[in-house]
This record gives sequence, structure tokens and C-alpha cells, in this order.
Amino acid sequence: MPETPPPPPAASPPTKNLELISDIDPVYSNMVRIVHSHSEIILDFAQFLPGDPNPKVKAKVLMSPLGAKLFFRALAENIARYETTFGEITVPGSNSLAEKLFRSNEPTQGS
Repeated sequence: MPETPPPPPAASPPTKNLELISDIDPVYSNMVRIVHSHSEIILDFAQFLPGDPNPKVKAKVLMSPLGAKLFFRALAENIARYETTFGEITVPGSNSLAEKLFRSNEPTQGS
């Protein structure tokens, strides 16, 4: 009996060439607020600086729910690759990140 040839490799999705606008400025963000409606996910990227009680939103990104889920998947894959190369990213503390970012800063006794 002749051998069955192996199936052809799965076709990879076509890659897109992204064109970067020459006058676009990179934005550093150490905080993001995420809100949603039934039709979109909104990401407000902000800079939270010590001593400034009001973080400044520097970029706003609106995505469809499907686009946001695909972005989430791609980000998770890239973080996994990063950790494979550079080691695990540890998140300090046992409280949630939201609790740490949004808790009130009450002065301690004796301060």
C-alpha cells in the first residue's frame, strides 16, 4: 500500500505591514482605566506620577469586543514569551492591583 502523504502545513494568516506616521509620539503609561459599553472596550492609558493626585490620560484606544479579546490573547502570548526569555514577572503583594492603585492613602499613627 502506498503511504499517504502528510497534510500540507496550515496556512499562516497573512502579515500586515504597519505604516507608522512620522510624527507619532510614543506614550509611556503606568496605569490604564478600562471601561466598556455593549459595543466597545475603551482603554485610557495614563501616567500616574508621585505627588500628583490626578493621573493624566495620555492616550485613548477604542476597540471592538472581538478586537479587545484578540489583543488580550496576543498580549498573553507575548508576555509568556517575554517570561520565557527574561524570567517571570512578579506582581508584588497579595492584594489585587486595583486595591493597591485606588486605596486611600491614610496617614499612619505617629506620622
